[in-house]
Amino acid sequence: MSDPTPTTAGTTRAAEPGSARTPGQHPEQFSYLSHKQILVVLFGVMSGMLLAALDQSIVGTALPRIVGDLGGLNQYSWVVTAYLLTSTAVTPLWGKVSDLYGRRLIFQISITIFLIGSALSGASQNMIELIGFRALQGIGGGGLFSIALAIIGDVIPPRERGRYQGYFGAVFGVSSVAGPLLGGWLTDGPGWRWIFYINLPIGIAALFVTSMALKMPVVRRNHAIDYAGAAAIMTSVTSLLLYLNWSGGSYGWFAPLSLALLTGFLVLAAVFVWVESRASEPIIPLRLFQIRTYSVGNVYGFLSGFAMFGAMIFLPLYLQAVKGMSPTISGLAMVPTVIGLFSASIGSGQLMTRTGHYRIFPILGALIMTGSLVLMSQISATIAYWHLAGEMFMFGFGLGLTMQTIVTAVQNAVTMRDMGTATSSTTFFRQLGAAIGTAVFGAVLSARLTHYLAAAFAGGPALPSTGAGAGANLADSVQRIQALPAPVKAKVVGAFSSAIGDVFLVGVPFLVIAFVVALLLKEVPLRTAQSHGARGPGDEELVEPTGLI
Repeated sequence: MSDPTPTTAGTTRAAEPGSARTPGQHPEQFSYLSHKQILVVLFGVMSGMLLAALDQSIVGTALPRIVGDLGGLNQYSWVVTAYLLTSTAVTPLWGKVSDLYGRRLIFQISITIFLIGSALSGASQNMIELIGFRALQGIGGGGLFSIALAIIGDVIPPRERGRYQGYFGAVFGVSSVAGPLLGGWLTDGPGWRWIFYINLPIGIAALFVTSMALKMPVVRRNHAIDYAGAAAIMTSVTSLLLYLNWSGGSYGWFAPLSLALLTGFLVLAAVFVWVESRASEPIIPLRLFQIRTYSVGNVYGFLSGFAMFGAMIFLPLYLQAVKGMSPTISGLAMVPTVIGLFSASIGSGQLMTRTGHYRIFPILGALIMTGSLVLMSQISATIAYWHLAGEMFMFGFGLGLTMQTIVTAVQNAVTMRDMGTATSSTTFFRQLGAAIGTAVFGAVLSARLTHYLAAAFAGGPALPSTGAGAGANLADSVQRIQALPAPVKAKVVGAFSSAIGDVFLVGVPFLVIAFVVALLLKEVPLRTAQSHGARGPGDEELVEPTGLI
């Protein structure tokens, strides 16, 4: 039986076997906020989360039109990947910096960088500029979710978090419904550039709200930034994602540049582990991996993130290219996914609060998402929408059972000192999976589309094209596909649907592995306001421990 961990209220909490506790730790002098105080803080947090959530959902609907105007299908995934690459690479750094310097200031800095990137993205004149500015936008976006979730971990006990999960479900629900609709309306109306410009008034309002409402206790700690670790993790992740993106398109998988990038990733990853083992304030403390819930949760988050973006990014492309929907209508067509996510998120949150159990939810979530991707892999150009809507609802429901559950489990397993670092690393591994998944799915779509187009037009009339490749340039534009003569169009959309079905199928093995990983998740009693975690060495006294500043 493991030793109990002392808590502020004089009660004890069983420490998880394998957890890393420093001998001599004393109780963390931290008080969770009251319900009224929590609502004030949540108002500030949700304003920033809305900005990030809206961006994720609004861009997907407009992507086919953006690619048609600025570039080619081979760069389709890069508009998303550039954002995911930088946001993923800097996420651990945002979490560590917020641990050291306070959440509100760092949260506002991340919002400001996000807004600058948004303004420049809207002004892009070509695909290279858009990809570069999306990368800048991602640097700010990397802090929005991770710091917001860390703030939640600071002020709400894990056992009571389900009580407030409906608020966050509302943010994701509103953004997921309003995002595609707004993205479609802006794309069909004033133009796709406004999907980025719309962030400006929302972001300015978020800055104002966080200044007024986001007030919470601050812990003063010894300051030390692990710059070497930050550089190592950012360059290693960048090398891996560039390898995955370029090897499947511009270069071969075994081309000299590709192998150099892969080697660079492996070397830099080893350097990162070496640096972290010696840093006084590591970006991702290796001792946290001794905690079973932390390790299992991050592996699960990586695998589910990999599969998640396959559906979220490529479904709008299917609806517009194959079904001929406008961006606005395709946004409406994605609503079943949102309903499933929203209902599962609220329901699982309420059950966690009542029962204190969470392990069953990621297990069920992985099973349901696996089944939905298997069904969606059978997608065709003639499938009825109601059939697809049921599969989208399934996928959203499974996703809703997992997203907040894993974060809550990880936050419950670490001390308050490591809250920001643990939360940001959980976000990091999920986004890393999403970034790798987007790159892999983009390569799969490009390769399989070329295969199916070649097969469809073998021995018959050539596919109309404006350049190199069997219909490569034609496939760049959804509008051009819809303008094809009926017999040719039928073959093209058939090839598109088959290729996207293969994309969904690629995600299935990762979710099967995620299910197995979820079985390893340990059920640790969720902390309450009377039993929160121990304080780590090096923390100083809490400033105004019962007040808001």
